[in-house]
Amino acid sequence: MAENGAKEQMSELEIKICDQIEYYFGDHNLPRDKFLKEQIKLDDGWVPLETMIKFNRLSRLTTDFDKIAEALGKSKTGLLEVSEDKRKVRRSPVKPLPEVTEEYKNAVKNRSVYVKGFPTDVTFDEIKTWLEGRGHVENIQMRRTIEKSFKGSIFAVFDTDESAKKFVDTPDQKYKDTDLIILTKDDYFAKKNEERKQHRAEAKTKSKQVKEETQKRAEDDEMKSLDEKIGCLLKFSGDLDDQTSREDIHAVFATCGDIKWIDFSRGSKEGIILFKEKALEALEKAKAAHNGDLKLRDKDVKWELLEGDVEKEALKKIVENQQESFNKYRNKGGRKFKGKGRGGKGAQVSPNKRKVQFEGKKTKFDSDEEENGSAKKGKVTPTKEMDTTQSVSADKNEKTLQSPKKRTLEESNASEEPASKQAKNENGSGDQ
Repeated sequence: MAENGAKEQMSELEIKICDQIEYYFGDHNLPRDKFLKEQIKLDDGWVPLETMIKFNRLSRLTTDFDKIAEALGKSKTGLLEVSEDKRKVRRSPVKPLPEVTEEYKNAVKNRSVYVKGFPTDVTFDEIKTWLEGRGHVENIQMRRTIEKSFKGSIFAVFDTDESAKKFVDTPDQKYKDTDLIILTKDDYFAKKNEERKQHRAEAKTKSKQVKEETQKRAEDDEMKSLDEKIGCLLKFSGDLDDQTSREDIHAVFATCGDIKWIDFSRGSKEGIILFKEKALEALEKAKAAHNGDLKLRDKDVKWELLEGDVEKEALKKIVENQQESFNKYRNKGGRKFKGKGRGGKGAQVSPNKRKVQFEGKKTKFDSDEEENGSAKKGKVTPTKEMDTTQSVSADKNEKTLQSPKKRTLEESNASEEPASKQAKNENGSGDQ
C-alpha cells in the first residue's frame, strides 16, 4: 500500500491504483497466486500492464497504462518497479518475498484481528472504507459459510503488532449502529477452542443421559415382560440320575403344559422350567396324568413354585441365558435358535418341536465462527463452514486469464486453527 506521507501528494485514484497493484505483488497475495507467479517467471519478474488491467478490481479503477505508471511512480513503498517504456511492472528484486517459516506465520498471526458484527449484506469495499483511519491494514478476509454467504465477521491483518493492539484496545467500536466484537486472532481461537470443549462436554453429558434413559426404558420393558411371566416358573430338585436330560422333563409335561425354556444342565441336581402359561396348572395336570407320582427317570423329585424376589431373580437369569444362547447361535451363522435349553451339548428339542421364542433383549438388572486457513483444492468438509479470503484490494481476472484460486497468507498455517475451512479469494488476482 502507498504510505501515508505519499498519499498526501497523490490523488485518491492514484492511491487506489497503488494499493491494488501492490496488493497483487504483496506478501499476502503473491505466494499463493499461482497465476501471477507463473506470469513473473516469463520475463524476469516483469508482467505486462496489458495483463494487469484484466484483473477486475484494477480494471474498474482504470485501464490507462499511463495513469497506472504515473501512480506507481509516486508510491514511496519501493515495492514495485515500472519498466522504462511504462508498459510493464514487477516486484522490486531488492524486496524479495519473505520465507514462510513458522516464525513468520506467527508474526502475521500476531498482527491479525477478528471483527464480528457486520451486516451479512455488507460489501468488501464498505468494510475496507470502515477500516481506513483505524490503522494500516494489509489484508482483509471476509469469512463465509460453505454456501459462500458472508458470516458477518472478518480477519484483518495490520502492518505492525502495535497498530493491531491499538485497534483491539479501542473501546466501543461500532459499524454504523451495531456494536462489534473485536479480538486478537489468538484470543479468538482460544475462545473457540474453549467453546468446543464445552460443547464436547455437553454432548458427552447428553449422550450419557440418553444412554441411561435408554437403559432405564429397556429395564422397564424387561420388567414388564417379566411381570407377564410371574407364576410361570417351576423348580425341581432331588437326587437326580446323572443321565437326566431336558428330554426327560419334556416327556413328563408333554401333554400338560407348553414349556418355553428349561434352565438345567445334565448332571445337575436341580433346574427350573419356564412355562408359557401358569406353572401350577401344568404341575397339577402332570400329577393327574401320572397318578400323583411325578418322577424323573424313576427318581423322586421335589416340585415347587417360585414366588416373590426369588422368582424375579430366576426369571432375569433365564431371560439373560436365552439372549446369550441366541447371540451365540446367531454369531455362528445366523441360524435360528431352536428351543435348546441352557447347558450341555446338543440340548434337546421338545417332542412337539416347538421353537423357543425370545422376548426382548439382554438387560442388566443390577442397576447400576471454524475457520480461517486454506484447505487444499477439493478438500472442503461439507459439514463445516469455510472462509473466503478477500484482499484489501483484491479482485477477479477476466475469463481470458485463467488462474487457480488463492488464499491469504495466514491461512497456510492450517494447523493453528481449531476447525479450518479454507476457500478461494473472492476478489484476488487469481480469480476469474
